[in-house]
Amino acid sequence: MSKTPLNINGREYAWPEKPLVVICVDGSQPSYIELAIEAGVMPFTKKMLANGSDLRADCVVPSFTNPNNLSIVTGRPPSVHGICGNFILDPDTGEEVMMNDPKYLRADTIMKCFHDAGASVAIVTAKDKLRTLLGHGLDFTSGRALSFSSEKSDQVTMAVNGIENVLDMVGKPVPSVYSADLSEFIFAAGVKLMESRRPDIMYLSTTDYVQHKHAPGSEGANSFYAMMDGYWEQLIDLGATIAITADHGMNAKHGDDSLPKVVYLQDVLDDWMGEGKARVILPITDPYVVHHGALGGYGTVYLPEGTDTADLCQKIATIDGVEVALTNAEACERFELPPELVGDLVIISVADTAIGTSPERHDLTGLTEPLRSHGGLSEQRVPLIFSAPVIDGADQGHLRNFDIFNIALNHLQS
Repeated sequence: MSKTPLNINGREYAWPEKPLVVICVDGSQPSYIELAIEAGVMPFTKKMLANGSDLRADCVVPSFTNPNNLSIVTGRPPSVHGICGNFILDPDTGEEVMMNDPKYLRADTIMKCFHDAGASVAIVTAKDKLRTLLGHGLDFTSGRALSFSSEKSDQVTMAVNGIENVLDMVGKPVPSVYSADLSEFIFAAGVKLMESRRPDIMYLSTTDYVQHKHAPGSEGANSFYAMMDGYWEQLIDLGATIAITADHGMNAKHGDDSLPKVVYLQDVLDDWMGEGKARVILPITDPYVVHHGALGGYGTVYLPEGTDTADLCQKIATIDGVEVALTNAEACERFELPPELVGDLVIISVADTAIGTSPERHDLTGLTEPLRSHGGLSEQRVPLIFSAPVIDGADQGHLRNFDIFNIALNHLQS
C-alpha cells in the first residue's frame, strides 16, 4: 500500500501516522466547551487543550448539518461538493426534496479517497439521512470500510454498512432519535471500533438535540459535554489522534416571553406580491423537526420571472429581524454556493430571530423548551480542536471547519 500523499478535491493530504478520529459535534459553538471546562466537568479536554490546539473557525453558510458535514469530509465548500442545504427545490423537477440523495454530491469524500488507496475507514453518524451521503462510494465488501447510524444501528448489514451486529458490539440498545443517547451511542461505538478494528481514519458525527434544548453552561449541556469528555479520553488512550469541530453553532431565537421570534416570510411576500407568487424554501427542514419546528436562520425565495430581485432584496432587508437579503449571485459568491441549487434570493435573520413560511405550516407543539436554532451568520463560529499542537503556521488566517482534515493530516506535531 503506497503512502504517497493524496490529492483530493484540489488539496493534498498526507497519510495518518496513527489512527485519526475526526469528530463533528453538531450545534456546538465554542462556549459549550469553554463553560463546561470552567464548570469542571471536562477535565480531560482541559488537559488535552493545554497540550494540543484550541482554535476557532467559521462554518459554511447556510449553517446547517448537511452542507457543513459534507464540507468537512470533502475539505471544500458547497460550490465544489454541491450540498447546500438539508432541503431544496430540485431544479429538474420543481419539487421540494431532502438533499440526502448522493446524486447531489459532486465530489469524493476524503474517506473514500483514502479507502480507494488502501486505508481502512469508519463512519458513525447519529441519523441515517447523513450516513448515506458520508458513506457514498465506499466498497463495503473490501473489509476496510464501514458506515452506520445510531438511528438504524439494529438494521446494519455487511452489504449496506460493512458491519453486522452493532448492538452486540456496542452493548447498548437502539437509542431514541430525540435523545442525548443517540450521540452517546456514536462515541461508544467509536471506542469499540478503535479497540477491535483500529481504522486509519474514523469520522464521528453527532446530533444537536441537546444544543437545541440547552444553552451553553446549563446543567443539560454540561452533562452532555461531560459524557463526551470521557469518550475522548478513551480514544486518546487507545492511541488515536483526535480532531474536533462543529457543523454550526446555536442561538436562542425567542423573546423574553419565551415565545419564538419569527419572520414569517411567505406571509410577507404573499401580502406584497399576491398569494403564491413567491415561494419560500427553508433548507433547515429535515425529517426530524420536533426540536426546531423547521425554523432556522436562513431561507431561500423563488420568484416569478421578471421580478426585480435587487429591489425586492432592499425591501426585505428593512424587515425587523432580517440581517441580510441577497440575490442569488451575491449569496453564491459570498458563501461559495452552487447557483443552480439556490433560490433567487437568500434571506438571513439576526441572531435572536428565525425565518419561517406561515405560522400554520410550522408545528411547534414539540417544542418543550424555548426555541433555539441555527442557519445564519450568527451561528458560524465553531471550535477547531486538535489533540496535538499545530505547526507550520496552519493556525493562522481565516480558518474554516472544513480545514480540519488538512490540519490534522498535514500540520500536527508528531
